[in-house]
Amino acid sequence: MNVNDSFEIISYAFGFCDDYCIGAGDKHVLCFPCSPTNRSMKANRFRKICVVAPLFFCIHHCSAYAQSNLAGDEGPQRPNIILLLADDLGYGDVQPLNYKSQIPTPTFIRLAKEGMTFTDAHTPSSVCTPTRYGLLTGRYCWRTSLKKGVLNGYGQPLIENDRPNLASVLKQDGYRTHVVGKWHLGLGMPKEASDIMFNETLSSHPGSLGFEYSFIIPASLDFPPYVYFRNGLATSSKLREQPSSPFPAFTRKGPVAEDFNQRRCLDRLTDETLEIIADMGQQREPSFIYFPLTAPHKPVLPNVLHTGSTSLGPYGDFVRQVDHTIGRVVEALEKHEQLDNTILIVTSDNGSFMKSIPKEEPDHLKDSAVQGFHVDNHTANSNWRGTKADIWEGGHRVPFFIRLPNAKNGGVRFTQVVGLIDIMRTITDYLDVEIPESAAPDSYSFASVLQSPFEVFQRPPLICHSAAGMFSVRLGPWKLIAGNGSGGREQPKGVPFGEPWQLKNIELDPTEQKDFADKHPEIFNDLKQELKRIKGTD
Repeated sequence: MNVNDSFEIISYAFGFCDDYCIGAGDKHVLCFPCSPTNRSMKANRFRKICVVAPLFFCIHHCSAYAQSNLAGDEGPQRPNIILLLADDLGYGDVQPLNYKSQIPTPTFIRLAKEGMTFTDAHTPSSVCTPTRYGLLTGRYCWRTSLKKGVLNGYGQPLIENDRPNLASVLKQDGYRTHVVGKWHLGLGMPKEASDIMFNETLSSHPGSLGFEYSFIIPASLDFPPYVYFRNGLATSSKLREQPSSPFPAFTRKGPVAEDFNQRRCLDRLTDETLEIIADMGQQREPSFIYFPLTAPHKPVLPNVLHTGSTSLGPYGDFVRQVDHTIGRVVEALEKHEQLDNTILIVTSDNGSFMKSIPKEEPDHLKDSAVQGFHVDNHTANSNWRGTKADIWEGGHRVPFFIRLPNAKNGGVRFTQVVGLIDIMRTITDYLDVEIPESAAPDSYSFASVLQSPFEVFQRPPLICHSAAGMFSVRLGPWKLIAGNGSGGREQPKGVPFGEPWQLKNIELDPTEQKDFADKHPEIFNDLKQELKRIKGTD
């Protein structure tokens, strides 16, 4: 690590970069790391700080670690785990990753100060169902029957009952396991709503996979049936027909339960989660809570509290509500004295669906029915190319924060490649939880980074997958795209494995406009062989 690298980490943690502060006057909430240009200009000015500050940084965290090891015997001895997955939250939606964002995200700012920020984190897919499968199992979803796209609300169960997953592994190790939120991994309901028996327990639900408690909706908030299921049983069997609706309140026609309200859904799910948190300190066993949110995915329906809370229309208001929702979780952990006994992971299932709109056309600020912004108003996926569904970075590079107990490694920005597919092995490795040899075959542990973020780390080749089934393989700065387009929504869409394949260098060309295949044929061929090796026979 050189002086400039130290400066980025320490300045981020302690707020030495005056130019990028959020807040008023001297009350800075958080100072963002300098750009490489500004950093080099300021390096001499703060060279002494960069040498001394790491010492205080180390003292602070070593002290916190010692205090955690000297804690009393009351309550669970191992940390709780909360895995919070936003739905379609973009890299540029949160201020710690996009200082130009006009959406207030104070909770994400806090997470960045008290936790580790991973700036090069990727979902296994640029759409939600396959990402959720990979997140929970540590196995790429394209190895299953779902080769592209997502399930609908009536989809068949995707996770095999005998496949180890985060819940089943942690339950076996003594954790109390819960899921609250959007499931979208199939519940095995009949495809025709008239055939659904909402007064009977589902034959397949999260309880079949190791979750002791579940309170879920079947899929996204725009997919029927619109019904809550508690431990596999609908909370109401009284249904009516809901009509379809256009964006931003986009929904599909289908049955909705009497107790289901889409605008209040996220708040109800959060209330359920807070009840579990309130009970955690009374239990001797640690808890694992998987909390997949329903926002800011369509329908974009912020609650009354947040409607009009930003200058960026319904989408901005909904992102603001997401931040507030996560804040409620953090505050509940504090209230019940569990924050410093909890590993809190906050991320998103893919990039935002909000695209960049040409200046000559109206954007979301002018017309809330438009799914995009002028770049001067907001960049939901920051400067990364593409949107949700694409193989470009905007489709699968997402916010990713980990707050460890006692804010260990707080303020550190980790810039190397990691994947959400890695969470299963990382968490079990970090906690020394034994998992079956066959479990999580595509997961790679970065637990060493959580223990010591300053060590050298490079992940082996990482696969990402688009909505249309287009592959990319990433190794260091290099990215091979096995196709001739976005593989999703942006033009040109191309086709999976269509020629010519593309070789990108994310460090030299972050916007992925250039093709380096001709200049670096050896790297192109090496990555092609890596893709072939990893993909195998599926």
